[in-house]
Amino acid sequence: MNIFKNRTLRWVLLTIGLCSIIILTGMNVYSLYNLRDNMVNTEETRQIEQVQNLTSAIRLEMIGPFRGINQMELEPMERVILEDRVFPKRLQEKIEAGYESPIYTDIYFTPENVNPCEPEQSIYLYDHRNKKLIEEDTYPAIVCDGVGLVRTKAKIQLNDFEYRWNNIIEFETHRSFNIALLNLSESRVIGYITAVIDPDYVVDEVISPLISDYFGKANETGTVVWLRDWARNEILASSDPTVTYDRELVNESESFPGLFDNWILNINFQDLPVEQAYTSNLIKNLVVLGVGMVFVFGAMIFMFLTAQRERELSQRQAEFIANVTHELKTPLAVMQAAGENIQDGRVTEPDRLQNYGRHIYNESIRLRSMIEKLLDVAKVDSGQAVVKPVNTSLNELLAKYLDENTSYLKEKGFEVTFESADADPYCMVDPDSLETVINNLTENAVKYSTDNKYIGYKVFVKNDRAGLIVEDHGVGIPKHDLNNIFKKFYRVEDTLIAKTKGHGLGLSIVKNMVELNNGHIKVESSVGKGSKFIVTFPVSAAADTSESTVINKENTLETV
Repeated sequence: MNIFKNRTLRWVLLTIGLCSIIILTGMNVYSLYNLRDNMVNTEETRQIEQVQNLTSAIRLEMIGPFRGINQMELEPMERVILEDRVFPKRLQEKIEAGYESPIYTDIYFTPENVNPCEPEQSIYLYDHRNKKLIEEDTYPAIVCDGVGLVRTKAKIQLNDFEYRWNNIIEFETHRSFNIALLNLSESRVIGYITAVIDPDYVVDEVISPLISDYFGKANETGTVVWLRDWARNEILASSDPTVTYDRELVNESESFPGLFDNWILNINFQDLPVEQAYTSNLIKNLVVLGVGMVFVFGAMIFMFLTAQRERELSQRQAEFIANVTHELKTPLAVMQAAGENIQDGRVTEPDRLQNYGRHIYNESIRLRSMIEKLLDVAKVDSGQAVVKPVNTSLNELLAKYLDENTSYLKEKGFEVTFESADADPYCMVDPDSLETVINNLTENAVKYSTDNKYIGYKVFVKNDRAGLIVEDHGVGIPKHDLNNIFKKFYRVEDTLIAKTKGHGLGLSIVKNMVELNNGHIKVESSVGKGSKFIVTFPVSAAADTSESTVINKENTLETV
């Protein structure tokens, strides 16, 4: 129960740790993406503010020549303008500045009592050369539209008793700039100044250069700004002419406050430099974070699995010590009891003496076998295992082993077959090590065979490798255990196997001995059908037959 609780606790702690890593990693990734998005949004907001600053700069450029009229006292100027047809000095300076600006082509003055939209009406054209107003009955329709627009606005403003400025300005789209001059003391309009705009100049020489100065090329700033006439669906200017306008590309739009009603600035955010920088930084951080998470994740799993293996190994070692202690005591107890009976003279009959002697001999052999296995494991673990490879005939070695052990296997009731190789293979191996390998595989076959008692031995050659096969028809090994049977202290969890004496060392010793001789071992097994162990070594040159005992190809052991 305690083992189960500890195992459950370890899994719970591992799950909590892994979930914590995943959550923390997710939070970090979210923070990195959120930081990048915030920086991109901040940059986009800054670019929109740039567009707003641009529209303000253009407005100032348009109004600039006429700025300062609001600080003049216009009531005394009314008589001079209407009777003398000239602008007073201070107002004249503003009119001259507007006329000299390439933004405006002509400047007109319309008295309040004149409606330029009615036929046969006369207004005044400003004569720059003579600095006076000339009556004109032929004028563009722009004047009518501009005066009508600003007149309507003036009526609205004059109804507001809190209005305190002496003029009202209004742009009639991109065609004219109109100023209503007010007599605030009498709450009425003195007249209207209309400055006709040159739209081509405004686009080519004012707006287009400012757009280029503010935003530059798209590959440098990541932003494209188009000046678009939405009424005519026409692109008038662009910060980067190489980028074709597409309605789907527009992210934001900004109008001109109080002027150019038909014109709008469309904005497209492409790859902003700050976005590129933060994306690059984000990728680097994600890579570092990912590598770190993989290492931490892997380290936790590795430590958990290592702890599991060490715990299992510790359990196996504890079971091994208990089994070995018990199995060492058993033969010693038998030998001690038999020896005492003989020593005390209780056994005098020859048959009984022979029987006691046989018991002592068999138990001593068993004891010696266990001790040799323990010594083999200890040597391998300490790196002291020494092999002395010699050019050895596998046919000869296996035949010699069977000559010595066939009678023993026959007594156990086993059917034994031996198939030698047609071409007697020689390998550079340590004969003692290889004999230990065969002996352990044979011992396993004897232990784990029930009704169908069969052991088959075969020597074979394939390409540049030769080997031997030990096959039985025993209980077999489950598929999920095949990868573990060569581990030290590992025993298959099976009812029959659990009742069979063993320590989980035999196959571990076999694997170590095979590898020390530059060999390879694999196993094929099916539950209930038996197991086949295949051991291979590199083929060496054949030995001199005059110095070696060679077994005849036809000298094979028949079925016993």
